[in-house]
Amino acid sequence: MKNFIITLVFAFVTTTFYAQGAFDKFDGQDDVTSVIVNKKMFDLMSKVKVDASDKETQQYIALIKKLDYLKVFTTKNPKIEADMKATADKYVKTAGLEELMRVNDSGKNVRIMVKSGATDTQIKELLMYVDGAKNDETVLLSLTGNFDLNEISVLTDKMQLPGGTDLKKASKGKK
Repeated sequence: MKNFIITLVFAFVTTTFYAQGAFDKFDGQDDVTSVIVNKKMFDLMSKVKVDASDKETQQYIALIKKLDYLKVFTTKNPKIEADMKATADKYVKTAGLEELMRVNDSGKNVRIMVKSGATDTQIKELLMYVDGAKNDETVLLSLTGNFDLNEISVLTDKMQLPGGTDLKKASKGKK
């Protein structure tokens, strides 16, 4: 029994560390633009004084308090795009993510996968992969925390994230 518990704990710890580092290889690569925001930055952002009458900003502050990590990687390099796709596919299988939606629009393929939380719209992790069509960027976005999918549109508006319009569609579609 003791060995079983140790194995179980090790499996959970390994998955957590893998989640943190699965996409780190893209950070700092030539031809890759990366945006990485960690829990400390979200905490600092949530302490900014806001106008109490601005409801959207209040929603944004409430959301960022719930976030742990945001990683966004974009590229137009075909070799890196292929590596991003392979890495995302492998991660989806090992992390237990489920597909939320898939869109194919004019050659642009968007896949949004999530790890659900306590309720139907509660999300622990969101992974979005946008396969760039001709002359469009490929986008890999990973967001972790404990947030509601319906709050994502506020985040995409305020942070102007690549692929934000696709995330907005997902948040409106899952209500």
